[in-house]
Amino acid sequence: MSLMRSLNRALSATTGLQVRRAAPVAPPRRKEAAVKPGKRPTPVYRCPGPGDLATDRLLREPVFIMSPVRSGSTLLRMLLNAHSRLHSPHELHIRRLEVDFGSKLSQRAMSALDLERGDLEHLLWDRVMHRELVRSGKDFIVEKTPSNAFVYGRVRDCWPDARFVFLLRHPVSIARSWHEGDPGKRTFDEAAADALRYMKAVDNARKGITGGHTLRYEDITADPEKELRRLCAFLDVDFEPSMLDYGKKDDTQVVKGLGDWRDKIRSGQVQSGRALPAEDEIPEILRPMCEAWGYTS
Repeated sequence: MSLMRSLNRALSATTGLQVRRAAPVAPPRRKEAAVKPGKRPTPVYRCPGPGDLATDRLLREPVFIMSPVRSGSTLLRMLLNAHSRLHSPHELHIRRLEVDFGSKLSQRAMSALDLERGDLEHLLWDRVMHRELVRSGKDFIVEKTPSNAFVYGRVRDCWPDARFVFLLRHPVSIARSWHEGDPGKRTFDEAAADALRYMKAVDNARKGITGGHTLRYEDITADPEKELRRLCAFLDVDFEPSMLDYGKKDDTQVVKGLGDWRDKIRSGQVQSGRALPAEDEIPEILRPMCEAWGYTS
């Protein structure tokens, strides 16, 4: 007779109660957050625990570059893509890949499998990125879409073993580059306000994620080998000198509309960055971020 049965017989005889094995505790689920009218709420999903990764995720230790627009992320991903173990494709915009139920029956069927809409979207994101990694024949994927910073919490929840790289640049340089990219579409003031949204999102991600690696665009252009050695150490891969001459490794990775495609990137080598703005060139809207990121004296 098992210990449990013996214990229950004694308890029943004396108290009328019995001991039952507790049901396994399901991983916590994120609730749908309130959003502005017309916007789709973040769907319900669960955060996979260490024991769930083997079944729920194909990717292992994906790398995400969290950066504002026009901050040098295309240059960084080209440098990393020239590494024999790192694959960094063009911006994938996975956060815009959505799943919906075609019927109540399909929703019930998925719920019976403990899969809500958010869980299905995470499976899709993971499969798309894993497919791209397998096609590359490399070991780790590096994703650099700037808008990922707006959903950094969900990215972190989707891949608990993900690694995060935070790329900063002088806020005024970001705004100028964003304006110059399409001056007919946005004035400098409009570009500054728009780019600031991304800067704040990246700043929130830096505060909300522990254990990431921060580097600056200006440091990459000034001493690329030093910065890449530091970054490779963080990613636990050996530095490869060929990274510095990324154009010889692969000149097919620049896709118009999916990152920077200008001649400076197409040159295949790290180019000098623009001169840093003077103190009196910093507009008031960007001054707090300049101070937060250490770009003021």
